[in-house]
Amino acid sequence: MRIIFMGSPVFAVKTLAKLRRHHSVLRVYTQPPRPAGRGMKETPTAVSEYAKKHNIECVSPPSLKPANEIETLKQANADIFVVVAYGLILSQAVLDIPPFGCINGHASLLPRWRGAAPIQRAIEAGDRQTGITAMHMECGLDTGAMLHQLSTEIAPDETSKTLHDRLADLTADCLLETLNLIEKNTLSPVIQPEQGVCYAHKISKSETRLDLRQSLEKLERKIRAFSPVPACWLELADGSRLKILEASVTDKLSELPIGSAILSDDKTDTDFGIVVADKNILFIRQLQPAGKKPMTGAAYLNGTTIRNGDIIWSE
Repeated sequence: MRIIFMGSPVFAVKTLAKLRRHHSVLRVYTQPPRPAGRGMKETPTAVSEYAKKHNIECVSPPSLKPANEIETLKQANADIFVVVAYGLILSQAVLDIPPFGCINGHASLLPRWRGAAPIQRAIEAGDRQTGITAMHMECGLDTGAMLHQLSTEIAPDETSKTLHDRLADLTADCLLETLNLIEKNTLSPVIQPEQGVCYAHKISKSETRLDLRQSLEKLERKIRAFSPVPACWLELADGSRLKILEASVTDKLSELPIGSAILSDDKTDTDFGIVVADKNILFIRQLQPAGKKPMTGAAYLNGTTIRNGDIIWSE
């Protein structure tokens, strides 16, 4: 099929790579370069870099609403537009251009987790399964008819990074299979049911701050859901902040107050704990102090004067 591909981050690259091996990618649309890194240098998207490397025409209009952009899309004579994490909302005028419509790869099993952060929200909620939905795009937020789905289990130690990378591969498989079904005229679209709809709202800065009065399970899931970015963090009693990148749970309990440090002498991966709600202990395996590189809990303790039982958390 003749395809216009629209995508921007690393997540979308796997799909573009797979589609170009099996179909004709006429042109790629991606977000314009953005300042990034310490020097805030203008940096092109991962999709742009891939397109350049493989000599695929790539454009980065700030909007697809102008009449000239719509006309350019029409003149491409594409059969279908394939969209993965593009970053721009497509107007009805754009959605109506290709004869086979526009399809999107969404990182959840719709109708669950419509919206901006489905990977993180699935982990945070304790879901045991997620997946990819290929859907026919319409003006609503992830409300289009479902065309094809592939699922995957969420492991107990899953982070947003590991699930993101696996779902990127699954998105490529799902969308390629969807195109094959379209070519064979065997596609059976399913209207999304109202039952089971929930929204994966964009992650706010305020919710990345850990409140140790929450349950052990909720804290551990949130840390995995937001790891490695944006990353959860603790405010310590001395006013400093610690990013918590990895933590673990055990059945150990403590009579010490919430926020107390728990130190052990056996130098295992659970040698730095902190008391949370219901006398439970959250063991910190990897963290990052402000201005420093990530390190283990043991390495962090070696550079502090924290003692067992010290209250180190600031509410």
